[in-house]
Amino acid sequence: MMNTTTSTTTTTAVGAALIAVCLSACAGGNNDPAPHPLPAGVLVQSVTTYGAAAVTTSDSPATQDLLTAGLGKSGIASATPPGYADKLKPTAAELRRAAIYTAHHLSNTAATAGYGTLFGPNVAIDGRVDGGEGLIPGKEYLAYADDGSGKKNVVLMVQVPANFNPAKSCIVAASSPGSFGVYGAIGMAGQWGLKHGCAVAYTDEGKGVGFHDLGADLVDKIDGQLVSRAEAGPLAHFAADLAGAALAAYNSVFPNRIAVKHFFSGQNPEAEWGKNVLDSIRLAYWVLNEEYAANGKSAAFPGPIDPSNTKVIATGYSNGGGSALRAAEQDVTGLIGGVVATIPNAQVGDMSGLAVNFDGAPVANAGKPFIDYYSYRAIFAPCAAIAAGAQAPSGVRPGWLGAGTAPRGTPATQVGGQELQTVAINRCQSLADKGLVSGATSAEQADSALAAMRAYGFTDPVSGALLAFNYRFLDVISAFGYVTAAGKFSVADNVCGFSLAATDPTGNVKPQPPEEKLLFGQAAATYDVIYNDAVGGAKHAYIGVSPSTGRMDGSLDGELCLRGLATGVDPVSGVALTGGALANSERVRAGVRASQLGGDLRGKPTVLLGGRSDVATPVNHAARAYLALNSRSEGGRSKLRYYEITNVQHLDGVPIAGFDTLFVPLHYYFNNAMDLMWVQLNGGAALPQSQVVRTTPRGGSPGAAPAITVANMPPISAAPSAADVVGATNGSASIPK
Repeated sequence: MMNTTTSTTTTTAVGAALIAVCLSACAGGNNDPAPHPLPAGVLVQSVTTYGAAAVTTSDSPATQDLLTAGLGKSGIASATPPGYADKLKPTAAELRRAAIYTAHHLSNTAATAGYGTLFGPNVAIDGRVDGGEGLIPGKEYLAYADDGSGKKNVVLMVQVPANFNPAKSCIVAASSPGSFGVYGAIGMAGQWGLKHGCAVAYTDEGKGVGFHDLGADLVDKIDGQLVSRAEAGPLAHFAADLAGAALAAYNSVFPNRIAVKHFFSGQNPEAEWGKNVLDSIRLAYWVLNEEYAANGKSAAFPGPIDPSNTKVIATGYSNGGGSALRAAEQDVTGLIGGVVATIPNAQVGDMSGLAVNFDGAPVANAGKPFIDYYSYRAIFAPCAAIAAGAQAPSGVRPGWLGAGTAPRGTPATQVGGQELQTVAINRCQSLADKGLVSGATSAEQADSALAAMRAYGFTDPVSGALLAFNYRFLDVISAFGYVTAAGKFSVADNVCGFSLAATDPTGNVKPQPPEEKLLFGQAAATYDVIYNDAVGGAKHAYIGVSPSTGRMDGSLDGELCLRGLATGVDPVSGVALTGGALANSERVRAGVRASQLGGDLRGKPTVLLGGRSDVATPVNHAARAYLALNSRSEGGRSKLRYYEITNVQHLDGVPIAGFDTLFVPLHYYFNNAMDLMWVQLNGGAALPQSQVVRTTPRGGSPGAAPAITVANMPPISAAPSAADVVGATNGSASIPK
């Protein structure tokens, strides 16, 4: 039996392997078979006890905690991220703290948006606002799972709060959103679970930060330490498939580039998301039995902790929500009791025979895969964003344009010294030249681009105000990254002429800055998308000059290439691809098919939470489409409930002036949905009917909206009015206006 009485146990690669072998063989004592062995290939790297003695920035586990890394409610709310004693030599504890801080900021941490009053570390499960900082002591197990190849290294983590009660055992399986690391879900799912005394089982789903500086041949370990590839050895979170002469050859042509695991692992991690979640739950059962049941450690609870006496909720948002759904579909042994999938990246694939109806009319083009709608949006969004119809009703224009944004010339409005509005105008003209939009003026072309997007399922008028922001920060990297991941391409393949690197103020590639050592905590702040094929040489993709147009139009040629790989069709001519392009497209589309959902949740009570104004995972393509799929797959057996919240968008925590006037916090409704599921699993009231929940934006002046109250955010109703009820039957989902 491993000694877990010390505050921290950290292992080498060999030590981790030995511990894993011992734990599998020795759990239960006297060589009895373990009732819940470690999942195959799982290695425990460290076990740390956090004491939460005070709010601090100390490295000592005794003065940190599970939920906030010692920062508390106040430190998490601060606009200033936690610092480092030496930025060039960050400690694992400092990187952990920064990662937890960043993860909390995926949710809104503004006091006027409800943080600290309606949700947050200091808000008790009954809604009471505690005067304290919300620190939670307990034990944290950090592990990774591999298939024997040494390339997967999926990061798993289990946190057990000190007040965990084995007689009321519960587990929250929390998968990370986006490309975030294993702490990515801590701000919402982790917070809810820990405050309810549940063990929280996390996974990065084989994505994580996973960073490789190709020029310096530096990689990060799963604790965030950036070291040489040789030093990391088998504990490297990720290393690209280039080494030796091949790496040198690549660096000579593309100097100072980097690779990230999510895109370049060659594993198509999305296809394994469900398995990763199920493995995290199995790891949690092993941990709980080690802590409370093995060898009769708990006289009050000597028996095994297992699904018969444990409540398990699988949850996550964005990619994490898609992972939770996939895990539920694959759960043939009953590990999961209920699911809460929040604004999920839910890919339903073939919509044949399925329908999404809104306000009594069918929605065209609903249910497109993620790669499909992102590659489409990356082409049209920068032009559509300057259309008059894309602006918010209040006149606020968040993103890069007009009143209410950050000052002109800031990174949000400018790249490489060029205003992004100029790039948007150029994009409109290039699209017109290729016959993809109509109109003689930029205004007419922008209207045409917006109409094309509306026809492609981006129908919410309020979300038009998000097009500029989402293009600036999500569209190109997502289209490039997910095409690369699904096709299992190498960084050396130079897919569509794109790569990743840091850039200087002119948009040229530069060596990775020293701050790359902090990447684990920043979750991707030190690199940009580069268009290698730009006229005049490699440039930041947003200011790349396309060879076919000779215009600085945001590297349109590269984005058209990505669109072709996503669909198998040339987006300009409409002709099917041939030759090598077709073969590459078939790789991408095969990867997408391997990631698609089937819709059968095996009778599990499930909450699907959608944000009507979500542009990142728009409801027509994700949540609504999955609702239609499930109604056909499960029919009358389905226990899925869909709650669509108006004025909720994807990136709630982004502090853009104007967002505060337009949108309400997602976190509040996540807690509402989790509370309803908790009641259901504990024998209480059934989940309410599927419904639209109508919120009221705060209004006011951009950046100075009045404080939000519960009056802005009615809870999910136990008895919704007929006008708000959502219907789903036989493959058809009906959403009221």
